[in-house]
Amino acid sequence: MTHYPINRRTALTLGAASLATLAAPAIANTLPPVRRNISSFVTRDWRDHFTSLGKGAIIADTGSRALHYWNAAGTDYRVYPTSVPMSEDMTKRGYTKIVRKKVGPTWTPTANMRKRDPSLPVFMPAGPDNPLGTHAMYLSWPAYLIHGTHDTRKIGRKSSSGCIGLYNPMIAELYAVTPIGTQVLVL
Repeated sequence: MTHYPINRRTALTLGAASLATLAAPAIANTLPPVRRNISSFVTRDWRDHFTSLGKGAIIADTGSRALHYWNAAGTDYRVYPTSVPMSEDMTKRGYTKIVRKKVGPTWTPTANMRKRDPSLPVFMPAGPDNPLGTHAMYLSWPAYLIHGTHDTRKIGRKSSSGCIGLYNPMIAELYAVTPIGTQVLVL
């Protein structure tokens, strides 16, 4: 058996490392769990929420901050990261549908938005400063949309005034495959 001399520095280092190892589970149990968007994505089954696909189906899951899309045949399933409403009182939940689509949408802030932020313009034309991004799909609920955003920091966050936001390239892709009349469920 080989003996290795242990000096005071080595003993203190080993002792501190042992204590840190023993304390780590206790410290980890006191910290709130970290929820990362990618790990919170779950695969959804449209049958749990719709009786048929009809023209297609979208589930906007505000809990996991993901949008799920199925085409009418059920052969195309896609999941996109989203931004979601800032608060529960801004979150409308339930069934709706796509009633209109627009490339290069204009934006008119609602009265409540302008009340919260009086510096907002009355109207904003399409363009790089427009918060609706490059494409918008309007829901049957007034002032609620699924749209793009030029501000990529918003995706994965509670950052909207009620809408569901996607990265511009992703809303362009979704826009191309989603017909008017597609059913939508916001969870």
